[in-house]
Amino acid sequence: MFSIQSRLKLLFVVIVTLVLSISGSYTQYSLGKALEESNQRLRKGVITRLQISLPSALWDLDKSKVDSIVEAEMLPPEVVAIRVYDSSVGLFAGKLRAADGRLVTVERAPEPGGQAVDAPLVFLEGGSASASIKPVSVGRVVINFSRAQIDQALASELMRKVIEVLLLDLILVAALALSLRVVFEPLKQLRDGLFDLATRGSDEVEELPENRRDELGDVIRGFNQIQRRLKSTIGRIREAEDAARRSAQQTAQALQDLRQTQESLLQAERLASLGSLVAGVAHEINTPVGIALTSASVLKAATDELELAVKGAGLKKSDILRYVETASESARLIMNNAYRAAHLIHSFKQIAVDQTSEARRPFALHEYIEEIVSSLQPKLKKTPITLVLNCPEAIMLDSYPGAFAQVITNLTLNCVEHAFEVDTAGEIMISARLDGEVVELHVKDDGRGIAPEVLDRIFDPFFTTRRGQGGTGLGLNIVYNLIVKQFSGTIAVSSTLGQGTHFTLRIPRVTPVDGQAEAEVQAAPAGALGVRA
Repeated sequence: MFSIQSRLKLLFVVIVTLVLSISGSYTQYSLGKALEESNQRLRKGVITRLQISLPSALWDLDKSKVDSIVEAEMLPPEVVAIRVYDSSVGLFAGKLRAADGRLVTVERAPEPGGQAVDAPLVFLEGGSASASIKPVSVGRVVINFSRAQIDQALASELMRKVIEVLLLDLILVAALALSLRVVFEPLKQLRDGLFDLATRGSDEVEELPENRRDELGDVIRGFNQIQRRLKSTIGRIREAEDAARRSAQQTAQALQDLRQTQESLLQAERLASLGSLVAGVAHEINTPVGIALTSASVLKAATDELELAVKGAGLKKSDILRYVETASESARLIMNNAYRAAHLIHSFKQIAVDQTSEARRPFALHEYIEEIVSSLQPKLKKTPITLVLNCPEAIMLDSYPGAFAQVITNLTLNCVEHAFEVDTAGEIMISARLDGEVVELHVKDDGRGIAPEVLDRIFDPFFTTRRGQGGTGLGLNIVYNLIVKQFSGTIAVSSTLGQGTHFTLRIPRVTPVDGQAEAEVQAAPAGALGVRA
Protein backbone atom coordinates (compact mmCIF):
# COMPACT_ATOMS: atom_id res chain seq x y z
CA MET A 1 0.00 0.00 0.00
CA PHE A 2 1.37 3.43 -0.95
CA SER A 3 1.99 5.94 1.78
CA ILE A 4 0.38 9.36 1.73
CA GLN A 5 3.75 10.85 0.91
CA SER A 6 4.14 8.54 -2.06
CA ARG A 7 0.63 9.32 -3.20
CA LEU A 8 1.28 13.04 -2.98
CA LYS A 9 4.45 12.62 -5.00
CA LEU A 10 2.58 10.56 -7.52
CA LEU A 11 -0.19 13.17 -7.68
CA PHE A 12 2.25 15.98 -8.43
CA VAL A 13 4.07 13.83 -10.97
CA VAL A 14 0.80 12.92 -12.65
CA ILE A 15 -0.32 16.55 -12.75
CA VAL A 16 2.97 17.76 -14.20
CA THR A 17 3.08 14.85 -16.63
CA LEU A 18 -0.51 15.49 -17.68
CA VAL A 19 0.10 19.20 -18.24
CA LEU A 20 3.27 18.54 -20.20
CA SER A 21 1.56 15.74 -22.12
CA ILE A 22 -1.31 18.04 -23.07
CA SER A 23 1.13 20.72 -24.12
CA GLY A 24 3.24 18.20 -26.00
CA SER A 25 0.17 16.68 -27.64
CA TYR A 26 -0.93 20.09 -28.83
CA THR A 27 2.57 20.79 -30.15
CA GLN A 28 2.63 17.35 -31.78
CA TYR A 29 -0.79 17.98 -33.28
CA SER A 30 0.21 21.42 -34.56
CA LEU A 31 3.42 20.02 -36.03
CA GLY A 32 1.59 17.12 -37.62
CA LYS A 33 -1.04 19.46 -39.02
CA ALA A 34 1.61 21.78 -40.44
CA LEU A 35 3.50 18.84 -41.97
CA GLU A 36 0.29 17.43 -43.40
CA GLU A 37 -0.63 20.80 -44.90
CA SER A 38 2.86 21.13 -46.39
CA ASN A 39 2.62 17.59 -47.74
CA GLN A 40 -0.81 18.31 -49.24
CA ARG A 41 0.51 21.46 -50.89
CA LEU A 42 3.43 19.47 -52.27
CA ARG A 43 1.09 16.78 -53.60
CA LYS A 44 -1.24 19.30 -55.14
CA GLY A 45 1.65 21.19 -56.72
CA VAL A 46 3.21 18.03 -58.18
CA ILE A 47 -0.10 16.79 -59.57
CA THR A 48 -0.98 20.21 -61.00
CA ARG A 49 2.39 20.67 -62.67
CA LEU A 50 2.32 17.16 -64.13
CA GLN A 51 -1.22 17.66 -65.47
CA ILE A 52 -0.06 20.89 -67.13
CA SER A 53 3.31 19.78 -68.56
CA LEU A 54 2.83 16.08 -69.38
CA PRO A 55 -0.20 16.10 -71.78
CA SER A 56 1.59 17.95 -74.59
CA ALA A 57 4.71 15.76 -74.28
CA LEU A 58 2.59 12.60 -74.13
CA TRP A 59 0.57 13.83 -77.13
CA ASP A 60 3.84 14.18 -79.11
CA LEU A 61 5.08 10.84 -77.69
CA ASP A 62 8.25 12.66 -76.62
CA LYS A 63 9.65 10.17 -74.09
CA SER A 64 12.77 12.20 -73.32
CA LYS A 65 10.68 15.23 -72.44
CA VAL A 66 8.41 13.09 -70.29
CA ASP A 67 11.43 11.64 -68.49
CA SER A 68 12.82 15.14 -67.87
CA ILE A 69 9.52 16.34 -66.43
CA VAL A 70 9.25 13.25 -64.22
CA GLU A 71 12.84 13.61 -62.92
CA ALA A 72 12.25 17.30 -62.14
CA GLU A 73 9.12 16.50 -60.13
CA MET A 74 10.90 13.72 -58.18
CA LEU A 75 13.37 16.10 -56.54
CA PRO A 76 11.33 16.23 -53.29
CA PRO A 77 12.09 13.10 -51.21
CA GLU A 78 8.37 12.70 -50.52
CA VAL A 79 7.82 11.58 -54.12
CA VAL A 80 8.58 7.83 -54.28
CA ALA A 81 7.59 7.06 -57.87
CA ILE A 82 5.95 8.62 -60.91
CA ARG A 83 4.49 6.43 -63.65
CA VAL A 84 3.03 7.84 -66.88
CA TYR A 85 0.53 5.69 -68.77
CA ASP A 86 -0.46 6.26 -72.37
CA SER A 87 -4.13 5.67 -73.19
CA SER A 88 -3.19 3.09 -75.85
CA VAL A 89 0.17 1.47 -75.03
CA GLY A 90 -0.01 1.33 -71.23
CA LEU A 91 3.12 2.27 -69.24
CA PHE A 92 4.93 4.99 -71.22
CA ALA A 93 7.60 6.20 -68.81
CA GLY A 94 8.31 6.26 -65.11
CA LYS A 95 10.86 6.75 -62.36
CA LEU A 96 11.22 4.95 -59.03
CA ARG A 97 13.30 6.11 -56.05
CA ALA A 98 15.60 3.26 -54.96
CA ALA A 99 16.60 2.53 -51.37
CA ASP A 100 19.85 4.48 -51.78
CA GLY A 101 18.03 7.53 -53.15
CA ARG A 102 18.88 7.03 -56.81
CA LEU A 103 16.18 7.37 -59.47
CA VAL A 104 15.59 4.12 -61.40
CA THR A 105 13.67 3.84 -64.64
CA VAL A 106 10.51 1.77 -64.30
CA GLU A 107 10.49 -0.88 -67.01
CA ARG A 108 7.31 -2.67 -65.92
CA ALA A 109 4.47 -1.48 -63.74
CA PRO A 110 5.29 -2.63 -60.19
CA GLU A 111 3.43 -1.29 -57.21
CA PRO A 112 5.89 0.88 -55.24
CA GLY A 113 5.32 1.81 -51.61
CA GLY A 114 3.64 4.94 -50.35
CA GLN A 115 0.23 6.36 -51.11
CA ALA A 116 -0.69 6.33 -54.80
CA VAL A 117 -2.57 9.19 -56.47
CA ASP A 118 -4.03 8.63 -59.93
CA ALA A 119 -4.58 11.79 -62.04
CA PRO A 120 -5.91 11.99 -65.63
CA LEU A 121 -3.92 13.73 -68.36
CA VAL A 122 -6.03 15.81 -70.74
CA PHE A 123 -4.62 17.54 -73.83
CA LEU A 124 -6.47 20.58 -75.21
CA GLU A 125 -6.52 19.93 -78.93
CA GLY A 126 -6.68 23.05 -81.06
CA GLY A 127 -4.37 25.30 -79.10
CA SER A 128 -5.02 28.67 -77.53
CA ALA A 129 -5.53 30.38 -80.90
CA SER A 130 -8.21 27.99 -82.08
CA ALA A 131 -11.83 29.00 -81.84
CA SER A 132 -12.87 25.63 -80.47
CA ILE A 133 -10.73 23.72 -78.01
CA LYS A 134 -11.44 20.00 -77.74
CA PRO A 135 -10.18 18.23 -74.62
CA VAL A 136 -8.65 14.83 -75.37
CA SER A 137 -7.65 12.25 -72.74
CA VAL A 138 -4.12 11.15 -73.57
CA GLY A 139 -3.44 9.00 -70.54
CA ARG A 140 -2.92 9.20 -66.82
CA VAL A 141 -0.15 9.64 -64.29
CA VAL A 142 0.25 7.72 -61.03
CA ILE A 143 2.31 9.41 -58.30
CA ASN A 144 3.36 7.58 -55.13
CA PHE A 145 3.99 9.80 -52.12
CA SER A 146 5.86 8.74 -48.98
CA ARG A 147 5.02 9.78 -45.41
CA ALA A 148 8.43 8.74 -44.05
CA GLN A 149 9.64 12.33 -43.61
CA ILE A 150 6.46 13.29 -41.71
CA ASP A 151 6.63 10.20 -39.50
CA GLN A 152 10.34 10.79 -38.80
CA ALA A 153 9.76 14.42 -37.82
CA LEU A 154 6.85 13.49 -35.56
CA ALA A 155 8.84 10.68 -33.95
CA SER A 156 11.77 13.01 -33.22
CA GLU A 157 9.47 15.61 -31.68
CA LEU A 158 7.76 12.92 -29.61
CA MET A 159 11.06 11.58 -28.30
CA ARG A 160 12.17 15.08 -27.32
CA LYS A 161 8.94 15.69 -25.40
CA VAL A 162 9.18 12.32 -23.61
CA ILE A 163 12.73 13.05 -22.46
CA GLU A 164 11.66 16.51 -21.30
CA VAL A 165 8.76 15.09 -19.28
CA LEU A 166 10.96 12.41 -17.66
CA LEU A 167 13.60 14.94 -16.61
CA LEU A 168 11.02 17.27 -15.07
CA ASP A 169 9.37 14.35 -13.23
CA LEU A 170 12.71 13.28 -11.76
CA ILE A 171 13.45 16.82 -10.57
CA LEU A 172 9.97 17.12 -9.04
CA VAL A 173 10.22 13.77 -7.21
CA ALA A 174 13.59 14.71 -5.72
CA ALA A 175 12.30 18.10 -4.54
CA LEU A 176 9.16 16.60 -2.99
CA ALA A 177 11.13 13.84 -1.25
CA LEU A 178 13.25 16.44 0.55
CA SER A 179 10.45 18.88 1.43
CA LEU A 180 7.71 16.45 2.52
CA ARG A 181 9.81 14.29 4.84
CA VAL A 182 9.45 16.75 7.73
CA VAL A 183 5.67 16.74 7.32
CA PHE A 184 4.92 13.03 6.93
CA GLU A 185 7.08 11.56 9.68
CA PRO A 186 4.55 12.52 12.41
CA LEU A 187 1.81 10.91 10.35
CA LYS A 188 3.42 7.47 10.55
CA GLN A 189 1.76 6.70 13.88
CA LEU A 190 -1.66 7.56 12.54
CA ARG A 191 -0.99 5.53 9.43
CA ASP A 192 -0.14 2.46 11.52
CA GLY A 193 -3.35 2.91 13.49
CA LEU A 194 -5.40 3.11 10.32
CA PHE A 195 -3.67 0.01 8.99
CA ASP A 196 -4.55 -1.92 12.16
CA LEU A 197 -8.14 -0.75 11.88
CA ALA A 198 -8.34 -1.86 8.28
CA THR A 199 -6.79 -5.28 8.89
CA ARG A 200 -8.13 -6.27 12.32
CA GLY A 201 -11.71 -5.06 11.93
CA SER A 202 -13.89 -2.85 14.07
CA ASP A 203 -14.40 -5.53 16.76
CA GLU A 204 -10.72 -5.41 17.76
CA VAL A 205 -10.02 -1.71 17.59
CA GLU A 206 -7.22 -0.31 19.80
CA GLU A 207 -7.26 3.40 20.46
CA LEU A 208 -4.18 5.48 19.68
CA PRO A 209 -2.49 7.49 22.49
CA GLU A 210 -3.89 11.02 22.76
CA ASN A 211 -0.88 12.76 24.36
CA ARG A 212 -0.18 15.13 21.47
CA ARG A 213 -1.47 18.72 21.69
CA ASP A 214 -0.95 19.84 18.11
CA GLU A 215 -3.01 19.50 14.97
CA LEU A 216 -2.08 15.83 14.59
CA GLY A 217 -3.28 15.21 18.15
CA ASP A 218 -6.70 16.58 17.18
CA VAL A 219 -6.72 14.22 14.22
CA ILE A 220 -5.87 11.24 16.46
CA ARG A 221 -8.61 12.09 18.96
CA GLY A 222 -11.08 12.36 16.13
CA PHE A 223 -9.83 9.04 14.80
CA ASN A 224 -10.44 7.35 18.16
CA GLN A 225 -13.94 8.78 18.32
CA ILE A 226 -14.63 7.46 14.84
CA GLN A 227 -13.44 4.03 15.96
CA ARG A 228 -15.95 4.00 18.79
CA ARG A 229 -18.82 4.67 16.44
CA LEU A 230 -17.62 2.48 13.61
CA LYS A 231 -18.96 -0.77 14.94
CA SER A 232 -22.53 0.50 15.35
CA THR A 233 -22.39 2.25 11.99
CA ILE A 234 -21.28 -0.91 10.20
CA GLY A 235 -24.13 -2.82 11.80
CA ARG A 236 -26.68 -0.30 10.56
CA ILE A 237 -25.13 -0.33 7.08
CA ARG A 238 -25.40 -4.11 6.86
CA GLU A 239 -29.06 -3.97 7.80
CA ALA A 240 -29.69 -1.26 5.20
CA GLU A 241 -27.90 -3.32 2.53
CA ASP A 242 -30.06 -6.35 3.29
CA ALA A 243 -33.21 -4.22 3.05
CA ALA A 244 -32.03 -2.62 -0.22
CA ARG A 245 -31.26 -6.05 -1.68
CA ARG A 246 -34.73 -7.31 -0.87
CA SER A 247 -36.30 -4.15 -2.30
CA ALA A 248 -34.29 -4.50 -5.52
CA GLN A 249 -35.50 -8.06 -5.98
CA GLN A 250 -39.10 -7.01 -5.47
CA THR A 251 -38.68 -4.11 -7.90
CA ALA A 252 -37.19 -6.36 -10.58
CA GLN A 253 -40.08 -8.80 -10.25
CA ALA A 254 -42.62 -5.97 -10.43
CA LEU A 255 -40.94 -4.58 -13.56
CA GLN A 256 -41.01 -7.99 -15.24
CA ASP A 257 -44.71 -8.37 -14.41
CA LEU A 258 -45.40 -4.88 -15.80
CA ARG A 259 -43.62 -5.65 -19.06
CA GLN A 260 -45.55 -8.88 -19.50
CA THR A 261 -48.80 -7.02 -18.84
CA GLN A 262 -47.90 -4.33 -21.38
CA GLU A 263 -47.09 -6.94 -24.02
CA SER A 264 -50.41 -8.67 -23.39
CA LEU A 265 -52.31 -5.38 -23.64
CA LEU A 266 -50.52 -4.42 -26.86
CA GLN A 267 -51.37 -7.77 -28.42
CA ALA A 268 -54.98 -7.44 -27.26
CA GLU A 269 -55.15 -3.96 -28.80
CA ARG A 270 -54.04 -5.28 -32.17
CA LEU A 271 -56.45 -8.20 -32.06
CA ALA A 272 -59.28 -5.88 -31.02
CA SER A 273 -58.49 -3.62 -33.98
CA LEU A 274 -58.59 -6.65 -36.30
CA GLY A 275 -61.90 -7.75 -34.75
CA SER A 276 -63.43 -4.34 -35.35
CA LEU A 277 -62.18 -4.54 -38.94
CA VAL A 278 -63.85 -7.95 -39.38
CA ALA A 279 -67.19 -6.64 -38.08
CA GLY A 280 -67.09 -3.55 -40.28
CA VAL A 281 -66.16 -5.48 -43.44
CA ALA A 282 -68.85 -8.10 -42.76
CA HIS A 283 -71.46 -5.36 -42.42
CA GLU A 284 -70.21 -3.62 -45.55
CA ILE A 285 -70.26 -6.83 -47.63
CA ASN A 286 -73.88 -7.49 -46.59
CA THR A 287 -75.20 -4.66 -48.83
CA PRO A 288 -73.69 -5.72 -52.21
CA VAL A 289 -74.40 -9.40 -51.50
CA GLY A 290 -78.06 -8.55 -50.72
CA ILE A 291 -78.42 -6.50 -53.90
CA ALA A 292 -76.83 -9.28 -55.96
CA LEU A 293 -79.17 -11.84 -54.41
CA THR A 294 -82.25 -9.67 -55.09
CA SER A 295 -81.15 -9.09 -58.70
CA ALA A 296 -80.61 -12.82 -59.17
CA SER A 297 -84.12 -13.50 -57.81
CA VAL A 298 -85.64 -10.96 -60.22
CA LEU A 299 -83.68 -12.52 -63.10
CA LYS A 300 -84.86 -16.00 -62.07
CA ALA A 301 -88.53 -14.88 -61.96
CA ALA A 302 -88.23 -13.22 -65.37
CA THR A 303 -86.61 -16.37 -66.78
CA ASP A 304 -89.42 -18.53 -65.41
CA GLU A 305 -92.03 -16.26 -67.03
CA LEU A 306 -90.19 -16.39 -70.36
CA GLU A 307 -89.94 -20.16 -70.13
CA LEU A 308 -93.72 -20.44 -69.58
CA ALA A 309 -94.34 -18.13 -72.52
CA VAL A 310 -92.03 -20.21 -74.75
CA LYS A 311 -93.83 -23.43 -73.80
CA GLY A 312 -97.24 -21.83 -74.48
CA ALA A 313 -98.48 -20.26 -77.65
CA GLY A 314 -98.51 -16.65 -76.47
CA LEU A 315 -94.81 -15.62 -76.82
CA LYS A 316 -94.55 -12.06 -78.08
CA LYS A 317 -91.72 -9.83 -79.13
CA SER A 318 -92.53 -7.45 -76.27
CA ASP A 319 -92.08 -10.30 -73.80
CA ILE A 320 -88.64 -11.03 -75.18
CA LEU A 321 -87.66 -7.35 -75.16
CA ARG A 322 -88.92 -6.96 -71.58
CA TYR A 323 -86.93 -10.05 -70.53
CA VAL A 324 -83.75 -8.78 -72.25
CA GLU A 325 -84.10 -5.43 -70.45
CA THR A 326 -84.67 -7.17 -67.09
CA ALA A 327 -81.78 -9.58 -67.67
CA SER A 328 -79.42 -6.80 -68.73
CA GLU A 329 -80.20 -4.65 -65.67
CA SER A 330 -80.04 -7.65 -63.29
CA ALA A 331 -76.72 -8.78 -64.74
CA ARG A 332 -75.32 -5.26 -64.40
CA LEU A 333 -76.40 -5.05 -60.74
CA ILE A 334 -75.08 -8.54 -60.00
CA MET A 335 -71.68 -7.82 -61.62
CA ASN A 336 -71.24 -4.40 -60.00
CA ASN A 337 -72.14 -5.60 -56.52
CA ALA A 338 -70.18 -8.83 -56.88
CA TYR A 339 -67.13 -6.80 -57.93
CA ARG A 340 -67.65 -4.48 -54.97
CA ALA A 341 -67.89 -7.42 -52.55
CA ALA A 342 -64.85 -9.11 -54.13
CA HIS A 343 -62.83 -5.91 -53.82
CA LEU A 344 -63.77 -5.58 -50.13
CA ILE A 345 -62.94 -9.22 -49.46
CA HIS A 346 -59.59 -8.94 -51.29
CA SER A 347 -58.56 -5.83 -49.35
CA PHE A 348 -59.70 -7.30 -46.05
CA LYS A 349 -57.97 -10.64 -46.77
CA GLN A 350 -54.65 -8.98 -47.56
CA ILE A 351 -54.75 -6.65 -44.54
CA ALA A 352 -55.97 -9.39 -42.16
CA VAL A 353 -53.29 -11.87 -43.28
CA ASP A 354 -50.56 -9.24 -42.95
CA GLN A 355 -51.69 -8.13 -39.48
CA THR A 356 -51.77 -11.68 -38.11
CA SER A 357 -48.28 -12.55 -39.36
CA GLU A 358 -44.86 -10.96 -39.20
CA ALA A 359 -43.87 -12.00 -42.74
CA ARG A 360 -41.61 -9.64 -44.65
CA ARG A 361 -42.24 -9.07 -48.36
CA PRO A 362 -41.94 -6.37 -51.04
CA PHE A 363 -45.10 -4.36 -51.69
CA ALA A 364 -46.17 -1.28 -53.64
CA LEU A 365 -46.83 1.61 -51.26
CA HIS A 366 -49.67 3.27 -53.21
CA GLU A 367 -51.54 0.02 -53.86
CA TYR A 368 -51.18 -1.19 -50.29
CA ILE A 369 -52.37 2.09 -48.75
CA GLU A 370 -55.39 1.92 -51.06
CA GLU A 371 -56.15 -1.56 -49.70
CA ILE A 372 -55.84 -0.29 -46.13
CA VAL A 373 -58.17 2.63 -46.90
CA SER A 374 -60.65 0.24 -48.51
CA SER A 375 -60.69 -1.89 -45.37
CA LEU A 376 -61.40 1.26 -43.34
CA GLN A 377 -64.34 2.37 -45.51
CA PRO A 378 -66.96 0.79 -43.19
CA LYS A 379 -65.69 3.13 -40.47
CA LEU A 380 -65.14 6.18 -42.67
CA LYS A 381 -68.49 6.08 -44.49
CA LYS A 382 -70.31 6.70 -41.21
CA THR A 383 -68.64 10.12 -40.95
CA PRO A 384 -68.55 13.20 -43.27
CA ILE A 385 -64.75 12.96 -43.34
CA THR A 386 -62.94 12.81 -46.71
CA LEU A 387 -59.72 10.81 -47.04
CA VAL A 388 -57.31 11.95 -49.78
CA LEU A 389 -54.36 9.81 -50.92
CA ASN A 390 -51.39 11.42 -52.69
CA CYS A 391 -48.71 8.81 -53.23
CA PRO A 392 -46.54 8.00 -56.27
CA GLU A 393 -47.24 4.54 -57.68
CA ALA A 394 -43.54 3.76 -58.26
CA ILE A 395 -42.52 3.54 -54.58
CA MET A 396 -41.77 -0.06 -53.54
CA LEU A 397 -41.05 -1.12 -49.96
CA ASP A 398 -39.27 -4.26 -48.72
CA SER A 399 -40.64 -4.39 -45.21
CA TYR A 400 -43.37 -5.73 -42.94
CA PRO A 401 -46.80 -4.98 -44.47
CA GLY A 402 -48.72 -6.10 -41.38
CA ALA A 403 -46.93 -3.65 -39.11
CA PHE A 404 -47.24 -0.92 -41.77
CA ALA A 405 -51.00 -1.53 -42.01
CA GLN A 406 -51.22 -1.24 -38.22
CA VAL A 407 -49.44 2.15 -38.36
CA ILE A 408 -51.67 3.62 -41.10
CA THR A 409 -54.82 2.20 -39.49
CA ASN A 410 -54.02 3.57 -36.04
CA LEU A 411 -53.09 7.02 -37.35
CA THR A 412 -56.19 7.25 -39.57
CA LEU A 413 -58.62 6.09 -36.87
CA ASN A 414 -56.88 8.37 -34.38
CA CYS A 415 -57.69 11.32 -36.67
CA VAL A 416 -61.29 10.15 -37.14
CA GLU A 417 -61.94 9.72 -33.40
CA HIS A 418 -60.07 12.75 -32.03
CA ALA A 419 -59.60 15.42 -34.71
CA PHE A 420 -63.24 16.19 -35.49
CA GLU A 421 -66.43 16.72 -33.60
CA VAL A 422 -69.32 14.33 -34.23
CA ASP A 423 -70.92 14.85 -37.68
CA THR A 424 -68.33 17.53 -38.53
CA ALA A 425 -66.92 17.48 -42.06
CA GLY A 426 -63.17 17.39 -42.48
CA GLU A 427 -60.30 16.05 -44.55
CA ILE A 428 -57.51 13.58 -43.83
CA MET A 429 -54.63 13.58 -46.32
CA ILE A 430 -52.09 10.76 -46.60
CA SER A 431 -49.12 11.66 -48.81
CA ALA A 432 -45.71 10.10 -49.44
CA ARG A 433 -42.48 10.85 -51.23
CA LEU A 434 -39.15 9.07 -51.73
CA ASP A 435 -36.09 10.84 -50.29
CA GLY A 436 -33.17 8.73 -51.47
CA GLU A 437 -33.63 5.38 -49.71
CA VAL A 438 -36.00 6.84 -47.12
CA VAL A 439 -39.78 6.98 -47.54
CA GLU A 440 -41.35 10.08 -45.97
CA LEU A 441 -45.03 9.74 -45.07
CA HIS A 442 -47.33 12.59 -44.03
CA VAL A 443 -50.70 12.15 -42.34
CA LYS A 444 -52.48 15.50 -41.94
CA ASP A 445 -55.94 16.57 -40.85
CA ASP A 446 -57.68 19.93 -40.63
CA GLY A 447 -59.35 19.19 -37.30
CA ARG A 448 -59.21 20.86 -33.92
CA GLY A 449 -55.53 20.16 -33.18
CA ILE A 450 -53.76 19.13 -29.97
CA ALA A 451 -53.26 21.17 -26.82
CA PRO A 452 -49.58 22.01 -26.15
CA GLU A 453 -49.67 20.54 -22.65
CA VAL A 454 -50.75 17.18 -24.12
CA LEU A 455 -48.25 16.89 -26.99
CA ASP A 456 -45.30 15.74 -24.91
CA ARG A 457 -47.20 12.86 -23.32
CA ILE A 458 -49.11 11.24 -26.14
CA PHE A 459 -46.56 8.59 -27.02
CA ASP A 460 -46.59 7.34 -23.41
CA PRO A 461 -48.38 4.01 -22.99
CA PHE A 462 -51.88 4.13 -21.47
CA PHE A 463 -52.16 7.91 -21.87
CA THR A 464 -55.47 8.94 -23.47
CA THR A 465 -57.74 11.96 -23.53
CA ARG A 466 -60.79 9.69 -23.85
CA ARG A 467 -60.55 7.82 -20.57
CA GLY A 468 -63.90 6.15 -19.91
CA GLN A 469 -65.02 6.70 -23.55
CA GLY A 470 -63.31 3.69 -25.13
CA GLY A 471 -59.74 5.05 -25.33
CA THR A 472 -56.96 2.74 -24.14
CA GLY A 473 -53.95 4.97 -24.72
CA LEU A 474 -52.12 2.23 -26.67
CA GLY A 475 -52.85 3.10 -30.32
CA LEU A 476 -50.14 5.71 -30.85
CA ASN A 477 -47.75 3.95 -28.49
CA ILE A 478 -47.98 0.97 -30.86
CA VAL A 479 -47.31 3.34 -33.79
CA TYR A 480 -44.23 4.77 -32.09
CA ASN A 481 -42.78 1.35 -31.24
CA LEU A 482 -43.39 0.00 -34.75
CA ILE A 483 -41.83 3.01 -36.49
CA VAL A 484 -38.80 3.38 -34.21
CA LYS A 485 -38.02 -0.21 -33.27
CA GLN A 486 -39.32 -2.41 -36.10
CA PHE A 487 -38.86 -0.06 -39.07
CA SER A 488 -35.79 1.77 -37.63
CA GLY A 489 -37.40 5.10 -38.51
CA THR A 490 -38.56 8.31 -36.85
CA ILE A 491 -41.92 9.93 -36.13
CA ALA A 492 -42.68 13.56 -35.30
CA VAL A 493 -45.78 15.73 -35.07
CA SER A 494 -46.71 19.38 -35.23
CA SER A 495 -50.09 20.79 -34.25
CA THR A 496 -51.86 24.10 -33.80
CA LEU A 497 -55.18 24.36 -31.99
CA GLY A 498 -57.98 24.89 -34.47
CA GLN A 499 -55.78 24.21 -37.51
CA GLY A 500 -55.19 20.46 -37.39
CA THR A 501 -52.32 18.07 -36.82
CA HIS A 502 -49.48 16.89 -39.05
CA PHE A 503 -47.69 13.56 -38.50
CA THR A 504 -44.34 13.03 -40.28
CA LEU A 505 -42.95 9.48 -40.55
CA ARG A 506 -39.56 8.59 -42.07
CA ILE A 507 -38.75 4.91 -42.61
CA PRO A 508 -36.11 3.15 -44.74
CA ARG A 509 -37.42 1.84 -48.03
CA VAL A 510 -35.70 -1.45 -47.21
CA THR A 511 -36.07 -2.26 -43.52
CA PRO A 512 -32.67 -3.16 -41.98
CA VAL A 513 -32.11 -6.66 -40.67
CA ASP A 514 -31.84 -5.22 -37.16
CA GLY A 515 -35.42 -4.02 -37.55
CA GLN A 516 -36.80 -7.57 -37.34
CA ALA A 517 -37.76 -7.16 -33.71
CA GLU A 518 -41.30 -7.91 -32.65
CA ALA A 519 -43.88 -5.24 -33.25
CA GLU A 520 -45.13 -5.32 -29.68
CA VAL A 521 -41.93 -4.13 -28.02
CA GLN A 522 -41.75 -2.85 -24.49
CA ALA A 523 -43.45 0.51 -24.26
CA ALA A 524 -41.18 3.49 -23.74
CA PRO A 525 -41.65 7.30 -23.79
CA ALA A 526 -41.17 8.76 -27.22
CA GLY A 527 -38.60 11.37 -26.25
CA ALA A 528 -39.86 13.43 -29.18
CA LEU A 529 -42.95 15.47 -29.99
CA GLY A 530 -46.12 13.75 -28.85
CA VAL A 531 -49.38 13.02 -30.65
CA ARG A 532 -52.98 12.36 -29.71
CA ALA A 533 -53.99 9.11 -28.03
